[in-house]
Amino acid sequence: MTETALAPNTFKDLGLNDDLQRAIAEMGFEVPTPIQLGSIPAVLEGRDVVGSAQTGTGKTAAYALPILHRLGAHQPGASPRCLILGPTRELAAQVEANLNDYGKYSPLKCCLLHGGVGYDKQRKELKEGADVVIATPGRLIDHVQQKTLDLRSIDVLVLDEVDRMMDMGFIEDVKRIISFCAKERQTLLFSATVPDAIKPLVAKVLKNPVEVTMGIKLSPAETVKHEIYPVGAMQKFDLLVALIERMEIDSLIIFCRMKVGADRIARWLEERGYSVSPMHSDLPQKVRTRALEKFKSGEVKILVATDIASRGLDIANVTHVINYDVPQHAEDYVHRIGRTGRARRDGDAMTIVAPDEQNHLESIEKFIDQLIPQRRLEGFNYIYEPIIREEGAATKPRRRKRNSSSSRFGRRR
Repeated sequence: MTETALAPNTFKDLGLNDDLQRAIAEMGFEVPTPIQLGSIPAVLEGRDVVGSAQTGTGKTAAYALPILHRLGAHQPGASPRCLILGPTRELAAQVEANLNDYGKYSPLKCCLLHGGVGYDKQRKELKEGADVVIATPGRLIDHVQQKTLDLRSIDVLVLDEVDRMMDMGFIEDVKRIISFCAKERQTLLFSATVPDAIKPLVAKVLKNPVEVTMGIKLSPAETVKHEIYPVGAMQKFDLLVALIERMEIDSLIIFCRMKVGADRIARWLEERGYSVSPMHSDLPQKVRTRALEKFKSGEVKILVATDIASRGLDIANVTHVINYDVPQHAEDYVHRIGRTGRARRDGDAMTIVAPDEQNHLESIEKFIDQLIPQRRLEGFNYIYEPIIREEGAATKPRRRKRNSSSSRFGRRR
């Protein structure tokens, strides 16, 4: 791989066509982000690219803008020339929305393919001719098998959020889809991280790629205040409610590990009079879309979600995040709490930790190379009094022996 040299530029200096420049200006963008500045020239040159940057740094525009420039005019009835593959329906829909915004003055046509909805509209759009297909792996394979889509016409293949697709178990589907595409093509791989497990795929499917790496070290944003609240497992929900009662809720995302857990917490909160919607992959697509729209508009104040909402989605102005379950993967902690404190705004993130989740907490603190402040919620009726680590006791996480629940949370009150 080769490294790109970065220099100060504006979007006007990057050589994008007038229609794109007009759309970009109307959206209020003037200066490219580092991932855009490093990627756009390489994509315009037809180079393969591996782009790595944290969520919220403009990765979609980094590949979408130069692709729209290169594709040029719409070709009615023609097979698609660009395929953008993403892990979730929400992310795919968001990429389509971004492409429509950037290409509002372009005649290019996009087609969105994902599950949870019928096939008829998708088949019609493909038959009429779509220049760009944005898809999730399962539905895309369905169309290929039904012969409503031929990927041998693909000139540009984009693999978006590849690390997430790997985490979700889609990597074999991704490899299969790549085999359907034309051998001679431009391939772009964008991801928050490029773990070792992805590198064999990079070596196999990309040709001498330009590597653009920005902020590969994931860390919580400085604008996010994050804290830990230890509590016994039986009192997690009671503590959640106590935390919510002391907040001025504008928009809150509560993250759960399991889909059934998200449904249960949402139901319990709704029974207590809170405005809440669940969000996870087992819900019908229309329900998921409606829940996201209501949350974005402020009609619903609380979204109870699995990690489907932790990455990629453009949810602005989230004021609070609560991890009801400690994430099993340390990287997911950064992505979760990164839903708040965006665009340099302040945000609050709290994690409720039961004794059997302590090992996951230690992994998170090691990953972010800092100890997260621990708090006792004053006035809460703890069954077991939590033992709170003293602030300033250490500046970096250290390996500790696993504590039993009794020693960790002290004596019964």
